[in-house]
Amino acid sequence: MAISHRVFTAALITLTLVTAAPAQAAAAPTTGFQRVDLTSHDGAVLKANVISPTTAGPHPAIVFISSWGLNDAEYLAQAKALAEAGYVVLSYTARGFWGSGGFIDTGGPADIADVSAAIDWLDANTTADPARVGVGGVSYGAGIGLIAAGHDPRIRAVVALSAWTDLVESLYADQTRHPQAVWLLRITAELLGRPSAEFDQMLDDYFANRNVGAITEWGRIRSAETYLDAIRASRPAILIANAYGDSIFGPNQLVDFFGQLTGPKRLEFAAGDHAIPELTGLAGLPNHVWTSARQWFDDHVANSRQTADQVVLRVRNANNTVESYVDWADVTGGTTRYPLSEKAFRANGDTVATAGVVLLTNGLEALTGIPPLAWLPAVDRSRAAVWQTGLLSGGAAVRGIPRVHLTIQPDAATGTVVAYLYDVDLLGTGRLITHAPYTWLSGGTQAIDLALPATAWDVPAGHRLALVVDTEDPLYIDTNAPGSAISVTGSSWVDVPLR
Repeated sequence: MAISHRVFTAALITLTLVTAAPAQAAAAPTTGFQRVDLTSHDGAVLKANVISPTTAGPHPAIVFISSWGLNDAEYLAQAKALAEAGYVVLSYTARGFWGSGGFIDTGGPADIADVSAAIDWLDANTTADPARVGVGGVSYGAGIGLIAAGHDPRIRAVVALSAWTDLVESLYADQTRHPQAVWLLRITAELLGRPSAEFDQMLDDYFANRNVGAITEWGRIRSAETYLDAIRASRPAILIANAYGDSIFGPNQLVDFFGQLTGPKRLEFAAGDHAIPELTGLAGLPNHVWTSARQWFDDHVANSRQTADQVVLRVRNANNTVESYVDWADVTGGTTRYPLSEKAFRANGDTVATAGVVLLTNGLEALTGIPPLAWLPAVDRSRAAVWQTGLLSGGAAVRGIPRVHLTIQPDAATGTVVAYLYDVDLLGTGRLITHAPYTWLSGGTQAIDLALPATAWDVPAGHRLALVVDTEDPLYIDTNAPGSAISVTGSSWVDVPLR
């Protein structure tokens, strides 16, 4: 592992030197990167690097926590830029990965204690100012940083990129399991780390669909939502930036968490999938997410500025047009309700309506601007229900969380439906705006209230909106009995939030 770690570090340093944006003329000299071993609370040795200004301290400080499967070389470009701006920056490899000791704790108590150990190390060994400390990370590092803010009051600010706040929702949103995302985490852990026995047991149970109560408690301990009262008491400044199409940590949990914060806060969404919007910034290239992160640290770690709360949305199909709002409640100006007529279909396999492949499909949207597509006339009406609006002569600016209410009568005790909201052009090609699954676990009439993931999408004039409901999607494990019938009956509708 140690040799692989050095090779990976050298490769990323080379990438940084080749691709990094030119340094600003006012950049201050630094010590350069120094490899350090960080001994944590339980004796586990975490591999880390530190870079500092050469000017006299004390200096504001940042702790970066590695993403799942990556190591402390991940943040070299950003750490260098921050050090040149006057920060002491410590980056470390999360326990259980690469050369760091211990076993993978998946954001559990040992991981949270590691953050405090890193701050202790900075205080004892560098010119860092212990009263001016920020924590940042992407994905795994982001979730750990948020939870740590509820445990260590020394953390003045958090930059959480592609974070989760509710791990239970990520695993079981609307009682539906997400196999692609969880398999990806498991394979990465096995290839690049040392999974704990607890981790292996939880994932074995997850795929076997057993011991759900134990998995729920395991996930609750690893969710920032659980520590919300402590986070609000400490009032760290929190920046959360994620992708609308995050297929691992959906955006709605972040909207809920953001709304409950009482300290300085900022929420940003952009097109893409998990860790895609911020990706180029890790190589030192210009990147709007890391620009926001740098400003957040400057305002709330290096200084004590009182910045206004803000929600920033980049419109997915409008060349990332930037819109700013005071709070999430201001994103949606009104809601249009479209009634859904009675329809019936059967669970006889998938249709052309699909959300794609974890990370890849929505990740490509960030690069190409093309979301998942489906030609609506090809959706098999025996396997799905399809509803369409009339032509929208003035188009529609969809902003916020669309909500679907379905009253269904299934003939099986358990089952799954997947709802897709499309923007449909005159040729019948649907562009996926947002989607979500729902699973029921007991028989009888089901009154389903389904919140689709938050989005910002402009429907062009002359297009239609369409809702497709079928029973399968590769992203999810369904519980349908083959051939079982589902009837949409009674009162059903879709509420579309508009600016």
